Amino acid sequence: MKFMKLGSKPDTFQSDGNNVRYVASELATDITVIVGDVKFYLHKFPLLSKSACLQKLVASSNEEKSDEVQISDIPGGPVAFEMCAKFCYGMTVTLNAYNVVAARCAAEYLGMHETIEKGNLIYKVDVFLNSSIFRSWKDSIIVLQTTKSMLPLSEELKVVSLCIDAVAIKACVDVSNVDWSYTYNRRKLPEENGNDPNYNGVRSRPVPKDWWVEDLCELEIDLYKRAIMNIKTKGILSHEVIGEALKAYSYRRLPGFSKGVIHSGDVVKYRSTVDTIVWLLPAEKGSVSCSFLLKLLKAAIIVDSGETAREQLVRSIGQQLEEASVNDLLIRAPEGEDALYDVDTVQKIVKEFLMQDQNAEIESDENEVQEIQRPGILTDASKLMVAKLIDAYLAEIAKDPNLPLSKFVNLAEMVSCISRPAHDGLYRAIDMYLKEHPGISKSERKRICKLMDCKKLSVDACMHAVQNERLPLRVVVQVLFFEQVRAAASSGSSTPDLPKGLKDLNSGSHGSSRSAATNPEEDWDAVATAEELKALKGELAALRLSNGVGGSERNGVDSRNSVDKAAISKMKGLLKSKRIFTKIWSSKGAQGENSGSDSSESLGSANPEEAKSTPSRNRRHSVS
Repeated sequence: MKFMKLGSKPDTFQSDGNNVRYVASELATDITVIVGDVKFYLHKFPLLSKSACLQKLVASSNEEKSDEVQISDIPGGPVAFEMCAKFCYGMTVTLNAYNVVAARCAAEYLGMHETIEKGNLIYKVDVFLNSSIFRSWKDSIIVLQTTKSMLPLSEELKVVSLCIDAVAIKACVDVSNVDWSYTYNRRKLPEENGNDPNYNGVRSRPVPKDWWVEDLCELEIDLYKRAIMNIKTKGILSHEVIGEALKAYSYRRLPGFSKGVIHSGDVVKYRSTVDTIVWLLPAEKGSVSCSFLLKLLKAAIIVDSGETAREQLVRSIGQQLEEASVNDLLIRAPEGEDALYDVDTVQKIVKEFLMQDQNAEIESDENEVQEIQRPGILTDASKLMVAKLIDAYLAEIAKDPNLPLSKFVNLAEMVSCISRPAHDGLYRAIDMYLKEHPGISKSERKRICKLMDCKKLSVDACMHAVQNERLPLRVVVQVLFFEQVRAAASSGSSTPDLPKGLKDLNSGSHGSSRSAATNPEEDWDAVATAEELKALKGELAALRLSNGVGGSERNGVDSRNSVDKAAISKMKGLLKSKRIFTKIWSSKGAQGENSGSDSSESLGSANPEEAKSTPSRNRRHSVS
């Protein structure tokens, strides 16, 4: 028993600095309550009048003839117990968003119900929660954060669920009724930047639809998940707003996420965060950007999320792949692989994109009208955007010296079904691969160049290709061939002096040039020599001049460009051989009509029998 100094009515607890708390009173204390490492010297009467738990504990201590009571597991520890003890003594207890959950849980532990005394602490705290906390946006979030340290009791008392519901209700309020403070730092409004032309010194800040998302980022992932689920269940906010909330949380909670990486830290925690965000993603297309989805996929790979989460992301990305950028698609390969980038995942994404049309075709078998109106059908514009995207992606990954040719070719072939007006992007990717992989075999060089349609190269690309020492001679000749067709067509004539095979190719009646590259002789898969390229460049210059507007102008340009006539003659003889045009247009259906002239406007005879007489490699090295 400890005697305390005399004084007036107690209004607070005092301490002697040695983990001892007491009440200044004229009466000697008659009970010692030990909570953790703190001793409280108190009086039985005020405590027992309001706490059923202390009644039982004191009764037990009396049987043991002891005036000490041990309480080791009260929620909130000594601080929460002191609030309850103050209430028993009639002292003022200050409740706020930071301590109200601890007070409520401690009061429950001590059994401070209405059945013990009317107006007891549990009742008082519940009134405070309902009348103050749950009506305040920021206080509700603070209280929700504090419930975690009070689990599982805070859950059993429904404080968590009530708080989550209060948050969800406020998040769904019409923005015109939002009159409380909130955090919104993600983008400045025009008047904050001084760019608002209507700014007159009085700021009238409109409340954005996603005003609530940043404050919710303060919650741990388990509580955040429940809050978002509650908000989604109410069905008031759009899926775009929900997507914006998930995006904000990802940037806040995943360090390095904005750069497509995850910094070192609690991997288990990050994995839980990524998996939960993926699970919460709205099903509607466009809820979040494709760029965000790809960042999320990169994070899922880094933290080793499950296959379910990754597959869901791949499906979602595939549905809006046309929005992506090359940088978005540059996914780092898993550790242990030689290649820099994860091309397999990109292939899965492209497959999902293309499957949208396949799914539409399946539906069209049963109901064609509904199939046409189905919003998931790919448009020609989106297909073209994806084709260009993959061409640019191939050009980027081609810089990787460890990229297998098969992965490059397989990905390129996936989008070969998409018609595009120009193949410049694909040519650039092929050229980049040849540049970074000079040691590939002739057959591999043939395989990669077969992806390109020479007829779809722009004039600039053709000029580059004719001078490109990395391309097989066969491809260079094809480029020259189609450039002559284009030059003849651009003159405005119907190209009467071109062989029938050239006319057919120009009209496109016999397919693309891709089939022209099939089964060439081995010599033509070799890289063109400098001498051959020089001759081909001269031929290209000559064919452009032959389609000029006048002889005098043509002669003037001839003199300025100093065309190597000997080299051109060599290539004319070369181009007449079986190994070029028999392979270029005989597969397209040309049937040996020899209607072309022997001038620079024609690349050679279209007669296979005539072309059969001279071996190509010998002509390349002996004819001058």
